[in-house]
Amino acid sequence: MAYKVAVVGATGAVGREMLKTLAERNFPASEVIALASPRSAGQQVSFGDEAILTVKNLETFDFRGVDFGLFSPGASISAVHAPRAAEAGCIVIDNTSHFRMEPDVPLVVPEVNTHALEAFMAKPDWRRIIANPNCSTIQMVVALKPLHEKFGIRRVSVATYQSVSGAGKEGMDELERATKATYVHETTKPEVFTKPIAFNVIPHIDVFMKDGATKEEWKMTVETRKILDPDIAVFATCVRVPVFIGHGEAVHVEFANPAPLEAARAALRAAPGVTLFDEREDGGYVTPLECQGEDAVYVSRLRVDPTVPHGLGFWCVSDNLRKGAALNAVQIAETIVKRGLIGKKAA
Repeated sequence: MAYKVAVVGATGAVGREMLKTLAERNFPASEVIALASPRSAGQQVSFGDEAILTVKNLETFDFRGVDFGLFSPGASISAVHAPRAAEAGCIVIDNTSHFRMEPDVPLVVPEVNTHALEAFMAKPDWRRIIANPNCSTIQMVVALKPLHEKFGIRRVSVATYQSVSGAGKEGMDELERATKATYVHETTKPEVFTKPIAFNVIPHIDVFMKDGATKEEWKMTVETRKILDPDIAVFATCVRVPVFIGHGEAVHVEFANPAPLEAARAALRAAPGVTLFDEREDGGYVTPLECQGEDAVYVSRLRVDPTVPHGLGFWCVSDNLRKGAALNAVQIAETIVKRGLIGKKAA
């Protein structure tokens, strides 16, 4: 069976990656429709090696007959058009932050909590909206899941090293301009970021909250609990770094039970979506540059943390546009198809 798929926000970095991922993974699509704002309507985007799609106007598009809508147009736009698509019978997989913490919307990473998706779709009054987590949360919970199952996680402390593509095309353009300006001894005024991003790191992503955390740090905390376990304590510091694509994270975990290093290695090697590359030598780890275009979450620098009982630390990297956004959304759609969930709802 083939399905009609709409990609919303098709001209953005994540939208283009969604189109690329659908084609590369041979998703069973009878038709793929590219949607974006009125000002982008009429533009052309690639789908696969040969197909070119003409972008249609999201505001006037009728979602009736569309099976899946992969949304990444910005939270305020999803807030308006995702419910409209769902009411028309489309299964919405939304990559924005708007629906993530709503109690009747599942927050899904297929390698981690498919059970939440199945339970949601079994409800007679399900909303037809499924949320994609934040990019930094996705890669962390994929790595944490096998360790939590094995040893039971009590607390996670994480420092992120997040690429500028997390701020969209505008963020990537600002890094490029600022880098070029630096080489010719010129300066540029930051517009996307609060301070110069070239040759710098900025400990500030999203808005500040009353407790001093940024909203990105809050997202990692509440999303990890919703996806993995509400009893896990999470403390995050999120930092923007001058890298175009790929997020890195230094993760420190305290477990309820002893966590022998070799047992942790074995759990990570067997985990879906994880690639353990941990050679204790020069270059025996994966960096953001090397993970670009890859599906996996790469774990390196795994070692015992002797400062807490039952502690481990590790480094993980992943392509934030791919597994951190587009791939995860496509995997949710694939899971629905493979497990026959869409067929059951249609029946």
